[in-house]
Amino acid sequence: MCDFTLKSLIKPISTTNHCNERNQNMTEMPEFFIRLTFFVYGLCIGSFMNVCIYRIPAKESLIRPRSSCPNCGVPIKFYDNIPVISFLFLLGKCRSCKKSISIRYPLVELFTGLLWLLCYMKFGFTGECITLIIFLSTLVVITFIDMDHRIIPDIISLPGIPLFFLLSVYFTTMGWKESLFGILLGGGSLLIVAEGYYLITKNEGMGGGDIKLLAMIGAMIGWKGVFFTIFASSAIGTLIGLIVIISTKNTLKFAVPFGPFLSLGAAIYVFMGDEIIRWYYGFSGIPL
Repeated sequence: MCDFTLKSLIKPISTTNHCNERNQNMTEMPEFFIRLTFFVYGLCIGSFMNVCIYRIPAKESLIRPRSSCPNCGVPIKFYDNIPVISFLFLLGKCRSCKKSISIRYPLVELFTGLLWLLCYMKFGFTGECITLIIFLSTLVVITFIDMDHRIIPDIISLPGIPLFFLLSVYFTTMGWKESLFGILLGGGSLLIVAEGYYLITKNEGMGGGDIKLLAMIGAMIGWKGVFFTIFASSAIGTLIGLIVIISTKNTLKFAVPFGPFLSLGAAIYVFMGDEIIRWYYGFSGIPL
């Protein structure tokens, strides 16, 4: 009688625990696949970002012709154009000419995939998440074009201002006034700096592309984001500039593209801006 009672008590408990574990696994697996899907889609868009980075400055079509090897010009087969995997499978070389392919291509793909994944993890599957994915992907293209050619194409930044104004108003908690003030502050602040530098030195110190870029950034993340972006990009740019000067024993008279630092500052604000601002006020003792 005692054995029967113990078995009857133990069996339901173990069965319940097994069911709970199975249900927990079932709830975790969809989340894993959602994250994986965002990451994979990010990789694919990263591959398209590489096309944009290469063709927009050359004023070429983003659709035709098919992607080809930059060395031999042979069109790339679809199975050799799988993000990251094809690069690893081919050992970083063209199948036709065996010349090395820049590692930057898979790095851009990986970086874009991580941005998509981080956006989903922070904002969930929401309109704000998709809006910020578009915004950050645009900054990726601008960053590498500016690094390569020292330009920020108007075809990206100018349409980006009204586009991100509308997206931020409709899909984020930011109102139209904050977004509009961000545009005016972003574009106006750098315009004042550029004009002031020119009046003092009679040299162009900052291109118009940076001004339009910060206006676009202001449209997306508002005036608070503009202040943060200016501070963060200036600090990071100064630090990296000093490192370059010390390591290369160069003078201060060399061109440093500021667009990548503005893009990095804006990305930091998107993911950690509020936390950093709260930490700063707490550390300094200034009440919010």
